[in-house]
Amino acid sequence: MEIVEKKIKLGNLDLLAFLGFNDANLSVLESRFDTTITVRGDMVLLRGEPAETAAIEKIINEMIYMVQRNGSLVPKDVETIIDLVGGGRADAQLQGQDLDEVILFAKENVVKARGEKQKEYYRTVRENDIVFAVGPAGTGKTYLAVAMAVAAYRNREVTKLVLARPAVEAGESLGFLPGDLKEKIDPYLRPLYDALDDMIPSEKLKSMMEKRGIEVVPLAYMRGRTLNNAYIILDEAQNATQMQMKMFLTRIGANSRAIITGDLTQIDLPKNVESGLVQAERILRGIEGIGFVYFDKADVLRHRLVKEIIKAYEDHGVTGGV
Repeated sequence: MEIVEKKIKLGNLDLLAFLGFNDANLSVLESRFDTTITVRGDMVLLRGEPAETAAIEKIINEMIYMVQRNGSLVPKDVETIIDLVGGGRADAQLQGQDLDEVILFAKENVVKARGEKQKEYYRTVRENDIVFAVGPAGTGKTYLAVAMAVAAYRNREVTKLVLARPAVEAGESLGFLPGDLKEKIDPYLRPLYDALDDMIPSEKLKSMMEKRGIEVVPLAYMRGRTLNNAYIILDEAQNATQMQMKMFLTRIGANSRAIITGDLTQIDLPKNVESGLVQAERILRGIEGIGFVYFDKADVLRHRLVKEIIKAYEDHGVTGGV
């Protein structure tokens, strides 16, 4: 993927008017595009794909003109300019797409609901504040959850993304693993990082994580928090205990949404500990605003042989591990 850099000089422009209160105008640009946008002094630095960078340059020039003409600029003005100027990768990706199925314009492709079950998943998430997605690996549960969360963030429906996973495989030995906290927990969170990396340019992802706009954390580290204006994902929820599941669900604050994904064939908890996902499935069904979507091996969308492999193992009485 070709990356270009471009500099736009602002000159003697009123920077406060151009950027908006608390950089609100800049935030609109950042939420609508993947290009890295940095303001240093009287210079705007762009780094991204050629088509999108060219579109942003046009938008910034229009923003400069409006500030020079009117002396002010508000986020709604920036939205209008973006809609009028258009251009960039997203417009090209729209060609031939069914917009009801498109979830996110990612770095190099369009993330969309494929197949009836994924479309049902997408509809259920749009209609509920909390959704449980249950089924085998390879059905797109986690990947689509991350895509829907990133889309909500870009559309400014939320101001924060929190992705959590139980680190049950580490057990009590986590503290004895080498390295600092991040080095210890990263292997257990890697699938979530991989999904984010597919959807957000590396530099922008790094910036968002440094600013804590995106957090990827072990489930245990969510205790005691209240998350407002957030999109929260709990992955591998079958490995959350009953108390951990209750703790996670009660973190959800005002204007927040949550997706919980899990596979009931891959429970790694001790035999005498009931999965929090199993319990939640039993006691939360029927509550308005909470939806459940179930996938099965027929919905697997990985390599064509994955379905056959899963079936072969099941035929021999072997479950889990995928």
